[in-house]
Amino acid sequence: MGSRAVQGLRAAARSVVDLPRVLHIDSGRSWRGGQRQVLLLATGLRDLGYRTLVVAPTGSPLIRLAEHAGLPTYRLTLRGEWDIRSARELRAVAREWDAGIVHAHDARSHSIARLALLGKRKTRLVVTRRVAFPPKQVLLKYRRGVDAFIAISQAVNAVMVKAGVPASLIEVVYSGVPAPQVKRPRNWRRERGWPPNSVICGIVGAMTQEKGLDMVGGIARRLPGELFRRTRLVLLGGKGKGGTTISGVEGFDAGFVEEIHDAMSGLDVLWHPARSEGLGTSVIDAMALGVPPIAFAVGGLPEVIEDGKSGLLVAPADIPGFVRAAGALISDDGLRAMLGEGAKRRAREFDSKRMIERTAEVYNRVIAG
Repeated sequence: MGSRAVQGLRAAARSVVDLPRVLHIDSGRSWRGGQRQVLLLATGLRDLGYRTLVVAPTGSPLIRLAEHAGLPTYRLTLRGEWDIRSARELRAVAREWDAGIVHAHDARSHSIARLALLGKRKTRLVVTRRVAFPPKQVLLKYRRGVDAFIAISQAVNAVMVKAGVPASLIEVVYSGVPAPQVKRPRNWRRERGWPPNSVICGIVGAMTQEKGLDMVGGIARRLPGELFRRTRLVLLGGKGKGGTTISGVEGFDAGFVEEIHDAMSGLDVLWHPARSEGLGTSVIDAMALGVPPIAFAVGGLPEVIEDGKSGLLVAPADIPGFVRAAGALISDDGLRAMLGEGAKRRAREFDSKRMIERTAEVYNRVIAG
């Protein structure tokens, strides 16, 4: 988007003057949980009367989906974490948008926004931290120049404070998901020709080492005889290979699925062997559909899953423990049903409307000074 588009931002921004104009910036080039939260927040704030602009890289799914939702957008070329050219461009966009708040949603965006707003104290900077590992460059990025940090869980908050981020600057605002909308529920048994007594175990999200995909084979391989034979695996977010076998267990790699609630509604159990997790919105999505999760007790996951009530938690990296939990849910229909009901109840505590309202409260606080 060129200079003409930048110049047109101010008129649009001033159509609402009683609330601060918000500029959201996210540097992600893929569609993951963080980008989904940005879109939910931007559209929700608009419904509350805020004027919001979404800034993201050219070609990012976030830009495409924000435009589809009717949100103003700006394509920014993000070349690196401390790219001065991008910072100057963002500074101009923020000025033309009359942004009262710039909200950075990842570490690279934080750096660019920090540079862009040097000397502009009338524009407040809010930064969301979504990961549960220690931040870098704390003295440069986290101790000055930011009006408020949003941690998406108490676990993320604790890691930030331990790293030296002032606790007084951090607000915990849990990520949230909307109520599930199932249009065409997937029946994986029928689609794949799997036996009626098979138990569909899903793995959802980016297939990265952080998410523990490499442990799925070891878990499946250790399941005892009959449970091993009944298990079927569905990967939602993989490479889209189609029919596959993981350590001898038959499965299906669906790749990226647009209608994720339809796909998840056909699961019986969610396996979430993540090594690190800020909160786990894919887990909350599954729970909202009544799919009980199994997860390692890392990051923010114990804040979501009540062990034995709305899912099963296993000690970090305890693969034998994960196998026992998986076996319990595969073999016991009643346990799956009980935990599924508890999961639905628990998921309602992480509603996206609550996330939007709490974020607006943070904005109000930083604007008030």
